[in-house]
Amino acid sequence: MSSQPPQNDLPPEVQDDAIIGKAFKGSAFVLAGIIVIALGIYAWKNRTPENPEEKVTEISVPEVQDRQPASVPMVSFSNITEEAGIGFRHINGAYGDKLLPETMGGGVAFLDYNQDGAQDLFFVNSRYWEGHVPEGQSQPTHALYENDGTGHFKNVTEAAGLNIVDYGMGVAVGDFDNDGWPDLFISTVFHNRLLRNKGDGTFEDVTQKAGLQGDETTWSTCAAWFDLDNDGDLDLYVGNYVKWSPEIDFEQGATLTGLGRAYGQPMNFQGAFPYLYRNEGNGTFTDISETAGVQIKNTATQVAVAKSLGVAPVDLDFDGWIDLVVANDTVQNFVFQNQKDGTFKEIGSMSGIAFDSYGKARGAMGIDTARFREDDAMGIGIANFANEMTALYVGKADNLIFTDEAVPAGIGPASRLALKFGLFFFDYDLDGWQDMLTANGHLEEDIQQIQESQHYEQAAHLFWNAGPEHGCRFLEVSKAKAGSDFFSPIVGRGSAFADIDGDGDLDVLMAQVNAPPKLLRNDHQLGHRWIRLNLVGKKNNRDAIGAWVHGRVSGHDLWRQVMPTRSYLSQSEKTITLGLGTNGELESLEVIWPGGVHQKIGSLEVNKLHVIEEKL
Repeated sequence: MSSQPPQNDLPPEVQDDAIIGKAFKGSAFVLAGIIVIALGIYAWKNRTPENPEEKVTEISVPEVQDRQPASVPMVSFSNITEEAGIGFRHINGAYGDKLLPETMGGGVAFLDYNQDGAQDLFFVNSRYWEGHVPEGQSQPTHALYENDGTGHFKNVTEAAGLNIVDYGMGVAVGDFDNDGWPDLFISTVFHNRLLRNKGDGTFEDVTQKAGLQGDETTWSTCAAWFDLDNDGDLDLYVGNYVKWSPEIDFEQGATLTGLGRAYGQPMNFQGAFPYLYRNEGNGTFTDISETAGVQIKNTATQVAVAKSLGVAPVDLDFDGWIDLVVANDTVQNFVFQNQKDGTFKEIGSMSGIAFDSYGKARGAMGIDTARFREDDAMGIGIANFANEMTALYVGKADNLIFTDEAVPAGIGPASRLALKFGLFFFDYDLDGWQDMLTANGHLEEDIQQIQESQHYEQAAHLFWNAGPEHGCRFLEVSKAKAGSDFFSPIVGRGSAFADIDGDGDLDVLMAQVNAPPKLLRNDHQLGHRWIRLNLVGKKNNRDAIGAWVHGRVSGHDLWRQVMPTRSYLSQSEKTITLGLGTNGELESLEVIWPGGVHQKIGSLEVNKLHVIEEKL
């Protein structure tokens, strides 16, 4: 601090003199500075130029691997619905009151119901509401079509005893009694069904005996057979959507601006707990939903959180026990980690799958899983609502931490606009790498009148996996590469795949709401080789559901899980297809059975279906 007295303590005249003196000194310093700067500028302008030796520094260019750009192959799909003999039409019973179940169905399933080696087709139907059956019409039923092995079908619904009337939603295929014949579980609005395959071409309703009818006030949607306790028989998970009745629906008062009543938004309905049934091995099931830890409650209100539309049974941590990933509509997705004692721990938020990258819940519909890269990462695809990208969560078994890689993987922006329902992974070009399909369609017939970018009928999306040489990035497939039939707009809902004609490539079925389905034959002509596998469990469940096939093909690892439950309310064939490409060689093959037992498989003939039985 200064030892002089403060300026304000001096007499006024002294203060003035001091100020003038400071100002003068300051001006002198400024003037001297200006002179120095001027002299410096003069010297710089009149300097003698120098010519130093020029030095060039080399810039090393990073070495770039010489790669050809990925090119989507030409694989056409043909709409053969009528040609194949499929005359089914989904009926939703809509009469103008816009009841929510009308726009949410329905599912389809490929299964070999008569065990003749050909994939048959089962369609879930809904019905007309009571008091609103059109004049001259009768109530529609579910439908079963038998495949003759060449991709031509015959309606055998009545002969099979499946001309049953339900307000149906989804289907799950599984041999629950291990007798060698696939059985059917049908989820519905208010009353579920279990139909046992008798092995003589007919089915019998054993719902009441089995105890699987559910609560008569509950709307069931997705369903999956899997062995939760590795005891050798199939247990059953059934997702429920929302607490619903016509009266509750009318109370919502949902409308579209200028267009009147609309289908209600799920956030306006209360959630519903799922069912989890343990198979007792004697034709009956025990509901263990409450004790198994799958009933997630809102911590504030203690009501059910779930509004489930899709479920994917998969061994996420690769410990030999099946876990469950559940797609919920407008609320968080669930991940139920199997605790190996008949219970599950919900880890959706911890794993990163519960929400999007911004911590928000999306309108999730269909779901599937695949190890679509050659590393040990698992991919989980979830079809989301319009203006929400399809999710592609990718993570590894060692930490179960997943990140949504839809954008860097090439799926995100291309998928955003559409309203996605059915989603599954499949290798449509048989190059060994699993591609992705989504079946799309809006909820509202008049949506374009208020949203110009949206349409009721929408084209499907097909994404081709470019393989490890291109980081297993997905490229959107165009009409020029797959044919116009594939992309003709529909009101898409359920979807499934199977080889319907025995040529090794995978054909596609997409269901519509209140319209006929679309059966697409894969006209693959790339010359790619393949191997198909039917696994038969002995100690494990006979369907081998949950088993993994690990193939080493030309230096790459290919993984496939036996899991018919895929997509939205639907089931694909349980046969495994390994595409080998043009020159691919199968170097090794093993089956990893539920529980973790590895079984080595010897050399197999290509372009052929093989049956692999579990060794005891």
